[in-house]
Amino acid sequence: MKFLEMLRAAQERNGSMLCVGLDPEPRRFPAALRGDATRIGEFCARIVDATADLVIAYKPQIAYFAAHRAEDQLERLIAHIRKVAPHVPVILDAKRGDIGATAEQYAIEAFERYGADAVTLSPFMGFDSVEPYLKHEGKGAFLLCRTSNPGGDDLQNQRLASIEGSPLLYEHVARLAQGPWNLNGQLGLVVGATYPNEIERVRAIAPTLPLLIPGVGAQGGDAVATVRAGWRPDAPIVVNSSRAILYASSGDDYAQAARREAEKTRALLASARP
Repeated sequence: MKFLEMLRAAQERNGSMLCVGLDPEPRRFPAALRGDATRIGEFCARIVDATADLVIAYKPQIAYFAAHRAEDQLERLIAHIRKVAPHVPVILDAKRGDIGATAEQYAIEAFERYGADAVTLSPFMGFDSVEPYLKHEGKGAFLLCRTSNPGGDDLQNQRLASIEGSPLLYEHVARLAQGPWNLNGQLGLVVGATYPNEIERVRAIAPTLPLLIPGVGAQGGDAVATVRAGWRPDAPIVVNSSRAILYASSGDDYAQAARREAEKTRALLASARP
């Protein structure tokens, strides 16, 4: 099944727009696991087990694994997701951005080593930094467009005077992703929940693309405003929450607490649909 088909199927089956970000920090684990990087996979697997029927996707952030030499645990975690939630796509949050043979290797890492269904990419080196990922049939790629961090203004909100209409840089990225770069219907865009007006603008430019929307929960994004700005019946939105769910409890009941928080967030997102 192609990534976009998988995403739509998970949305329908689980009645969800919620993506759980898997950003494991051993120092924040419950007491029985705290500080033990060898148990990153165990911690995340329990979160998956508790939420598999509530989400549209999982988004492991590779840096949280690589920093602790836990890439092998990431491989096993994604294999675990395949076993317990085969209908839920995995988006590898890697934000890669390189060209040529290097990009080809990063694509192999994401799709063949880890077995992810999609990956996040930085598009700012141009199409030849994106194209190698599109050669992997059925896989998806989310391009950074209007990110949730304040520093995004430094580049993304600048006007391109050399292009007709002088679009903002993030608007230009959205147009490229909706149009000439989207060769096989594999692209989506990353837009931050902290900027609902920009989500609405991106959705107007790219009406058919899936949007990956981080920033709900600990980063302060407004879940209701996010859905109202970005939801369309035929174009999924993937609203990510990480820390608010992963660390809903510091006790041994962390998986159950994560489920309760995920249920609450899923219901809040659903209530905001037009």
